[in-house]
Amino acid sequence: MPDATDSSESLKKILRVARQLSRPFDIKEALEQIVDSGCEVLRADRASVFLFDPFRNELYGEATSSRDEIRFPADKGIAGQCLTEGRMIRVDDCYADPRFNRKVDEETGYRSKALLSVPLIGIEQEPVGVMQLLNPERGHFDASDESLAEMFAGFASVAIQRAKNVEDRLRTAKMEHDLSLAREIQQGLLPGDPPEFGEYELAVHSRPADETGGDIYDLVTITNGPDDTSLTILLADATGHGIGAALSVTQVRSMLRMAARAGVDLNGLCLHLNNQLAADLPSSKFVTAFIGNLDPRRHVLSYQAMGQAPLLHFHAATQELDILAASTLPMGLFEHPSLPEPLTMELDAGDTVLLLSDGVYEYANAANEQFGEDRVAEIVKSSADENVKVTLETLLRDLDEFADGAPQEDDITAVMIKRRPR
Repeated sequence: MPDATDSSESLKKILRVARQLSRPFDIKEALEQIVDSGCEVLRADRASVFLFDPFRNELYGEATSSRDEIRFPADKGIAGQCLTEGRMIRVDDCYADPRFNRKVDEETGYRSKALLSVPLIGIEQEPVGVMQLLNPERGHFDASDESLAEMFAGFASVAIQRAKNVEDRLRTAKMEHDLSLAREIQQGLLPGDPPEFGEYELAVHSRPADETGGDIYDLVTITNGPDDTSLTILLADATGHGIGAALSVTQVRSMLRMAARAGVDLNGLCLHLNNQLAADLPSSKFVTAFIGNLDPRRHVLSYQAMGQAPLLHFHAATQELDILAASTLPMGLFEHPSLPEPLTMELDAGDTVLLLSDGVYEYANAANEQFGEDRVAEIVKSSADENVKVTLETLLRDLDEFADGAPQEDDITAVMIKRRPR
């Protein structure tokens, strides 16, 4: 039995440790301090802290006094039982206990004799982890050690939670900063006002669902001579949205600009993009894209719609609206030796072409009703006499009114092209 002097010294140690653990630490420093302080207070030779990962239902050693990180199921072994039952477990002879895992001893050459496993319980009684202490100076742990360990565990649990909360806030702040920077870079890649292009009106819009989007558009004027100018048009939509999708479509835009300015023909350009994406993207990822070339002398828009559909072509002369399907498969699924011949649209005076990502068509309101093709078609028809900027503004306004506050689940991107009426 410890005397009053021993108890008094132990309490002083606990109070000193409590003050130490109240200081701000990052999680690694906090765990190292807990391990060192635990050994001092309980006069143990070694200690380990295993944190609880609720998503994987595992315990893992973030920092120990003897070895690198390990992971194991949160309901296995002495530590798992300690966590699951929320109670301290004292083992006087580790090798006589079938729950004890000798693997660490075998790897390190250390001999574990006596063990005290202490649950770390958070402020809201949620499991934080388990602390284990090994081989006390006097050869065994007793009831007084358990009382000290229980007090120590309370301070340690709070210190771990505080350090993890600080780490989470810092990680969130960094992520928000990085996403904001990524959005700024991505938005900076998009053309500002559409270029002036002869007798054609152009309008564009892009609104990502996240900080960064999986959609992108581009309008590139290519001049090969005084009377030889064309417009390369891109609307691309990568699977998903966020950073990964943003990187994919940014890659598409960069490759398209280089190939277009190098004079590569439309099919050669599309084939190059597809085969490069097939080599770069994971098997579950792909990019749908409309890539077109507008010849303002012939008033012909040649294009490949690689998984990108529907395409809307409004004929001003007949007041009819063509809703066109994709011309081939999305980019990046697999390499192609060749592509089918590009399709064409002949643009008469007053004709309009509308390219939309599926974030418009599939935008759902609170009743889970999608905006759909019919609403888009009606807006295009009813505003056929308007400038395309007005038409696009009308479309986006009606889309927001339809959504009525329902969250935007996918990126929204639009490109409109209209040949001015005579």
